[in-house]
Amino acid sequence: MYVGGRQPLHLQEDFCGTALLSTEWLRTDPRRTAVGLDLDLEALNWCMENNINIVGADGYSRIFLFHGNVLQPNEAKLVNYEPAELIRSIKLDECDKKDCTPQVNASTSIGTKSSRINTEQLPSRDIICAFNYSCCCLHSRKDLVLYFRHVLSALSKKGGIFVMDLYGGTSSEQKLRLQRKFPNFTATNVQYTWEQAEFDIVARKTRISLHFHIQKQQKKMRDVFSYSWRLWSLPEIKDCLEEAGFKSVHFWLREMPDTHENRSTTGFGAGRDVKYEEVKSFQQQDAWNAYIVGVAK
Repeated sequence: MYVGGRQPLHLQEDFCGTALLSTEWLRTDPRRTAVGLDLDLEALNWCMENNINIVGADGYSRIFLFHGNVLQPNEAKLVNYEPAELIRSIKLDECDKKDCTPQVNASTSIGTKSSRINTEQLPSRDIICAFNYSCCCLHSRKDLVLYFRHVLSALSKKGGIFVMDLYGGTSSEQKLRLQRKFPNFTATNVQYTWEQAEFDIVARKTRISLHFHIQKQQKKMRDVFSYSWRLWSLPEIKDCLEEAGFKSVHFWLREMPDTHENRSTTGFGAGRDVKYEEVKSFQQQDAWNAYIVGVAK
């Protein structure tokens, strides 16, 4: 919709964790490549050992996972992996960063240690995404604009898009605890809890904690994940994207189930099939979710 109908082939997933989205991307077209960037080396290694194998042997030559900070992408280190039946070596010095895919030399072992590589030597990305509300981990406007500038520099000069998500509503600015059960998760009953601490309206900060209760084993796991959030607003994100150099910004929103009526749900809960719509205005609700699209050209 935003890049003139050109088919996207190169994806970058920032804050990628186990890079499941990237691996699904590779499955859709054998020409596609993916770049993942995350601070959690354990999660990146887990991806290489468990997710890429669902793509097939060529998946290892089409994904490039980097261990590093999104604010310093050129300092990130490539996570090399040597699967049992595939040994690869990436050669980028002869690659035109705009058009070609890095070559794989199967005769050279590179081991499992990380090596530094300039992300600009990779194919320019058609789409860069930052999901799971990860931009809320960046607390200052300066850092947010810097991150968006790094994103813009990595996008294709032929036109590319950046996509991120954000949540909000009156319930997002108060103490909140939501529970959800997944009966079929790992063949046992698991209860998932989202806990939101008191909200500081001056700093617009809160702490989000995720807990698990494995009911079959009567095992409670508190603070499995915990995040210090700066909850940005939609106009703040738009202003920062434009300051970073994006041509236009688009909002796609949907109302989420009322938190007062859905403190405890099973599965994905009510309203899962409600569609996102592109909007220019949206009235405040108890809870909403948004996808924000920044267009580079």
